[in-house]
Amino acid sequence: MKFEKHFPTERLKPYIKYFVVSENAMESEYKVFPSAGLVIGFQYKGQLATVKNNAEGKLSSAGITGLTDSYKIFKNSAGIGTILVYFTEIGFTHFASQPTNELFNLSLSLDDIFEKGKVAEVEEKLGIVNTDKQRIKVVEDFLLSQLKEIQTDKLIVEAIKLIYQSGGTIRIKELKEKLFISQSPFEKRFRKVVGTTAKKFASIIRFNTVLDNLNETKTLTEICYENNFFDQAHFIKDFKQFTGDTPENFKRFL
Repeated sequence: MKFEKHFPTERLKPYIKYFVVSENAMESEYKVFPSAGLVIGFQYKGQLATVKNNAEGKLSSAGITGLTDSYKIFKNSAGIGTILVYFTEIGFTHFASQPTNELFNLSLSLDDIFEKGKVAEVEEKLGIVNTDKQRIKVVEDFLLSQLKEIQTDKLIVEAIKLIYQSGGTIRIKELKEKLFISQSPFEKRFRKVVGTTAKKFASIIRFNTVLDNLNETKTLTEICYENNFFDQAHFIKDFKQFTGDTPENFKRFL
């Protein structure tokens, strides 16, 4: 199995965290946990499907997955090859006119977001080139052609920074007070740019902080209270929603 990171050109760095070239010779089923940015995938060979209630739903060979507040199960065919684009928290809004929150909990064809002919052109080029460097270049050229000259919402960038600094435990009331903004305009701007409410985004960041903590020698009780969960029951319930497993079972397989 191959999973290699590549970093974008300077022009795309504010919007793209990194690209991944992923290949797997074997058919496999795997979970993807909630993360802080949207992801685009181009399958240059093979097929990908989502799995829900034991039913498979085939995905388009060029697709996008929005932010999510629970795990997703994917299944790849044998011999799959994919270019993944991992956006920064505010990145997607600089490429598409669609409000980011409209993609929440969805995996859609890229045709639903961008011009069909442009997407087909990328897929055609990916079918011709045969090195990772060339594949990344094809995807970068597409993204650069879609990049919009719009101003970054600095208040939302600051909100994201404060949420990260707190490990996702900051209360939204405190966040608004620090930013000197009222509830309604703040939530509207945050959802449009980031893809979900500030509260849900903070819970995703808190979940990822918990995952990082699980690799350490701390007890589950320590992790629970350090991350501002009211009690163990609340911690376990949230963890199961994000992973489909209890923290204890999850930690056992790390």
